[in-house]
Amino acid sequence: MGYYIRILGTQDPDIRLNELLDNLKADALSAKLAFAEGDTPDKWTLLEVANDNGDALAQIERNPVVFGELGQDKLDEYREEVEDCQPASAAKWLTNFFDSVKVIYAFQMLNPAFEGNNYDIVNSIRTKIWSKTGGIMQADGEGFSNEEGYHILWQFSETVIGDWNCAVLNASGGWDIFTMNLGDITQRREFQKGKVPKKANRL
Repeated sequence: MGYYIRILGTQDPDIRLNELLDNLKADALSAKLAFAEGDTPDKWTLLEVANDNGDALAQIERNPVVFGELGQDKLDEYREEVEDCQPASAAKWLTNFFDSVKVIYAFQMLNPAFEGNNYDIVNSIRTKIWSKTGGIMQADGEGFSNEEGYHILWQFSETVIGDWNCAVLNASGGWDIFTMNLGDITQRREFQKGKVPKKANRL
């Protein structure tokens, strides 16, 4: 099935290929973008991303959230998926947020995307699309972000390690942001309870 990163956007404008290419150029990057048969550079539903050597890095699929279509089905799947996740406050926030999602951009990441500066290419495209759609991020085996890109839901494996930028809801309904050590069991449990871990670094 592969590894996916997704944007759950609250706006669904047409995103032109030249906008993505211009953003890559501004980031001192370049890539080859190919849209599917029947699509146009100004209105596409499937996009293949390759580096200048022709190595395929990712496939991007645009799925509007429409009743009976894949976008709506995926959103319904997420509603069930997050129901029992922690922190419970983040799961509740996400369930409410899903009502505002109008489009899902699914990035299927291919192995060459994680070599050299190839990830920077995909990330530049993702950042540009996110700037146009707004919304939140989701990554397989990790979880969801808030609208600022901070991680809010625990869906990692038990063996995960490393520092991660996260956020939890506070009593005022805002986000407290911090960097935590995912491998620290105590910090992990505190986060899952919706608290800023005591040993985390506040941002």
